[in-house]
Amino acid sequence: MQDSSAPPARHLSLQGASNFRDLGGYPTADGRLTRWRHIFRSNHLGQLTAADVETVRALGVRSAFDFRGVEERASGVCVVDEITVHSLPIEPTVVAALRAELVAGRLTAPVALDIMRESYRNYVRHNTDSFRTLFGHLLEDHAPLVIHCTAGKDRTGFASALILHALGVPDEVISEDYLLTNQFYRRDPSAATDLPEDVRNAIGSVETSYLGAAYEAVGREYGDLETYLRDGLRLGTAERTALKARYLQS
Repeated sequence: MQDSSAPPARHLSLQGASNFRDLGGYPTADGRLTRWRHIFRSNHLGQLTAADVETVRALGVRSAFDFRGVEERASGVCVVDEITVHSLPIEPTVVAALRAELVAGRLTAPVALDIMRESYRNYVRHNTDSFRTLFGHLLEDHAPLVIHCTAGKDRTGFASALILHALGVPDEVISEDYLLTNQFYRRDPSAATDLPEDVRNAIGSVETSYLGAAYEAVGREYGDLETYLRDGLRLGTAERTALKARYLQS
């Protein structure tokens, strides 16, 4: 019999999606916890089974924030009718860059890692508007909600890290949450089969150097993460307080 005092499951096992996780239950610097069953992160919701749809409905999810590009969205439309999808497009660049290196005869696993890190830097350099818009929605309280892209590990991973930072979750806990992707993400065996196996391994997982590359870009562009939250994402003191009121347990 399940202990009624036990926290909810962080990972929800769905047949038609992977890496569907709850950002609740994490401690913050002020001694609170992030609220369970308010913010979820996942890969795309276009292949959910009927049983998966019922699971998502039972969670009460009504909003999805989708970082996929135009073609990605068209190939996997959300199958849960009750969910309103908000598009925050960040066009994918990694596979095209890898294929260009393959054609040039330069593609190796270290090159693939460099391309992954550069894509994270570009989230800060070129895509801050999408993350800023996400926080605008979060402040309007659409919870329970889900944040996703195609794989739910890179664009979604950086967005999740920003949310946890804004709520005051310590860096080491954010890193642990980010790396859970390597436990729960199921790679699509039919994707990018023209690329070498070691390259597909590099792009099919996450490592701390990817998130570190984004933080490096934050440092170069804004000085530090707190300034990025304030000036890049427009989260002043009032907005941070409002976020914590909505998404932290009192």
